[in-house]
Amino acid sequence: MAKTAIQTLATPHGRSVEAVRQVALMVGASLFVALCAHITIPLMPLTPVPLTVQNLGVLLVGLLLGSRRGFAALALYLAEGVAGLPVFSLSALGLHGITQLLGPTGGFLMAYPFVAFLAGFIFERGKQTFGRAAIAALLAEVLLFVGGLAWLYAFTHSLAKAAYFGFYFFIAAEIIKVMFAAAIASRWRRRSSEL
Repeated sequence: MAKTAIQTLATPHGRSVEAVRQVALMVGASLFVALCAHITIPLMPLTPVPLTVQNLGVLLVGLLLGSRRGFAALALYLAEGVAGLPVFSLSALGLHGITQLLGPTGGFLMAYPFVAFLAGFIFERGKQTFGRAAIAALLAEVLLFVGGLAWLYAFTHSLAKAAYFGFYFFIAAEIIKVMFAAAIASRWRRRSSEL
């Protein structure tokens, strides 16, 4: 950290400004994921789980903000949704707020803070290349689908139905999201290190 940045953080005013900046980053990240949640393709009657850009937003938040801030931003996102703010994607079953968190997509939603944490944790340890970002995003997606499919299994009592509702229709789109997130994150890190 540069000497002037350390001196700025040593003052109470500097610490307050930095705290406000960090909170603004996390609120902005949660709103970014909310915006991504509303870019959606409903797949009813095939599945109650919509195809959204939301997972891409979660991956980007984790990769760009890092593990701790990414986790905090997505925990805030869930709190906003539970409070009734329209941050979740539209439910095919008409669910809102906490009922949506407890509905068929709840496993995916509840996994989001952990997904962002894992993506950030892997990416921030080592050289921040496209390959590392892609591995981080892929492993985070695996965690996401483990959470989502386990929740759907609890609803359907069938692994085959859970995979049908929450996996098969999404494979190609998720691979594209992983590649986009990795490309954006590695390029962003490279540019910020050049500044």
